[in-house]
Amino acid sequence: MPSQWLLFLGQLPAAPSSGRVALWRRLRAAGAASVLNGAWILTVTDDHKLLYAQLVEMVRAQGGSATVFATTATSEEEEQTIVARFQSDRAREYDEFAERSGEFLAEIEKETRRRKFTFAELEEIEDDLDKLSAWLAKIKARDFFPNARMQQANETLETCSTALRTFADEVYAHEGVVDAAEGSTGSLDPDAPNSSLKKRGGPRHG
Repeated sequence: MPSQWLLFLGQLPAAPSSGRVALWRRLRAAGAASVLNGAWILTVTDDHKLLYAQLVEMVRAQGGSATVFATTATSEEEEQTIVARFQSDRAREYDEFAERSGEFLAEIEKETRRRKFTFAELEEIEDDLDKLSAWLAKIKARDFFPNARMQQANETLETCSTALRTFADEVYAHEGVVDAAEGSTGSLDPDAPNSSLKKRGGPRHG
């Protein structure tokens, strides 16, 4: 049986452009796929129904027109075309995530070669990993038709986490916080048992 979809049709006045930008950003953040100019599609969930209702109200309040339909694809081929649109959008995001993750790993490698094992550098790298992790969580939340790319991204994030733990071990040994012979300093989660952050009193902020 063909899936049901929520179709949002919305048009805003040409000026000011801020309204169109805000609408575009909210639709993209939710993972909606653009099927035509002013037409966006989402899977049928209570959250998506609520989002579309809010967007209809927002568009109309700014002098535009908007409506929402529940619809189905007319054929299996059309169904697959819609799914492919979602997967293509997510693929671009996973590609960018992979690129940024590569930059993250390259930064650790560079600082390791320079032997810049300082707490300040570690904190910056920890912040970068937090951002990568939060970004991936957002991508996965709007990946309604996951494939191998999601697992690849999970593995990439784990590779980044491992690289950070290795760099942290070097920092703690360099600063004399732990003896290098002790081996791994453990989890980076301050609430986890044997957390490496607890061994130095937690991360500094500001």
